[in-house]
Amino acid sequence: MQQKNNNLKFIKMKQHLTIITFLLFFIGLNAQDSLKVESNINKRIKIDGVAVVVGKNIVLDSDIDKFKKELQQRTEGKIDISNCEMLEELMIQKLIAHHAVVDSIVASDVEVNSEVERNISYFKQQLGSIEKVVKMYGFNDEEDLRKELFDIQKEQILIRKERESITEKVDVTPEEVRTYYSNLEKDNSLPEFSAEIELAQIVKIIKPSEEETNRVINKLKQIKKEIEDGYSFRLKAIINSDDPAVSGNGPGAGGKYTITREANFIKEFKEVAFSLDEGEISDPFESGFGFHIIQVEKIKGQERDVRHILIQPKISEAELKSSKDELEKIREQILKGEITFEEAVLKYSEDTETKNNKGLILNPQTNDTKFNLTRMDPTLYGRVSNLKEGEITHAFYDEIRGESKMFKIILLKSKEEAHKASFTKDYEKIQQLTLQKKKEETVEKWAKDKIVDTYIKINKDFKKCDFKNNWKKE
Repeated sequence: MQQKNNNLKFIKMKQHLTIITFLLFFIGLNAQDSLKVESNINKRIKIDGVAVVVGKNIVLDSDIDKFKKELQQRTEGKIDISNCEMLEELMIQKLIAHHAVVDSIVASDVEVNSEVERNISYFKQQLGSIEKVVKMYGFNDEEDLRKELFDIQKEQILIRKERESITEKVDVTPEEVRTYYSNLEKDNSLPEFSAEIELAQIVKIIKPSEEETNRVINKLKQIKKEIEDGYSFRLKAIINSDDPAVSGNGPGAGGKYTITREANFIKEFKEVAFSLDEGEISDPFESGFGFHIIQVEKIKGQERDVRHILIQPKISEAELKSSKDELEKIREQILKGEITFEEAVLKYSEDTETKNNKGLILNPQTNDTKFNLTRMDPTLYGRVSNLKEGEITHAFYDEIRGESKMFKIILLKSKEEAHKASFTKDYEKIQQLTLQKKKEETVEKWAKDKIVDTYIKINKDFKKCDFKNNWKKE
């Protein structure tokens, strides 16, 4: 019976850790509070609202409440956790973050900005626009949001790297996997696996005509000449640029950005910006967004203040229809058996990532070909959720901002219905669960050792908590 409780406890704990890690992208400590607390830590003064101090990291009383509410909302009340349990989960995270710094773990600006951009894109996809994201999470503007996310994401990268360092030598044997599965089966606590699908695609990239491309380049050349003759770059950007940020109040307003070589800007943009002298205007150049011209307004050490104008070539309705019709004909050929889907991928698809993989789409979250239906991108889910195995969508429009516009058809290659774990059918998943459990046990052992020699101060209101670990050092 004890084994059953331990297994269930582990599965529940993994759910907690996954969601808490995810929520750290959404909820951060107020920067001014953090500075205030760090200053007062040194003076050993009690601060109202601080639940615990771990090293130089803090957890506020309000953080416990926020994380607990978010956890309950996102699990629809299926996971219940006490304030003491939530605090201990957060303390573990802060302990790992503290020792990542002690161990000289590095999170580069490039890594952090890449993750920030990925999360901004996710937020925009969920809520519809960056303005809605800023409003929902109570920030002043996009720049304020990005600064907060930078700090949160930097800590998360440090935590991830420190955890990887702690568990890098952990592995499991086939016998350990079998034992873990047998214990779950014996105690009737085998996990349920959600429905999973495999998808393959054929992609037709939409490109503007040569005539339209030349029109855009010539227009940018004319704008460049007018600016060199004395016209305001800012006004020209507001009138002509297709950058949506040009008319806002944050970064990009009036076409102006401050960038570094590590900033999360497209490669072409940075290469041109750092090749120019102060005051110089570039010739038109192309990126995945369209065509640009850039002027360097000021060079400040490793930073540059630049203005740019983006013009995106127009694609006519006739060109869009032609691309769509071409894919529809390919779809009909496949359905009639005149060509296999795999043959059509090799012959027609213009997507470099999937063309040589029989069109199979990789899941960006797991880096394999299986998609969990309950965790898919909502837009993609809407396209494929009603398909049966072997069915193909009609051609539809899609785009990757900053890269390309396209039409696609998607094949539902395979579908596995929701089911209770099977050792032979789900061996890899069971193996991963076994490995995760062993890694968590390794981190728990590491934490017990590190708590001993780490500065920890717990607010008296939480000293009554019955923690698993000896945080109170009694």
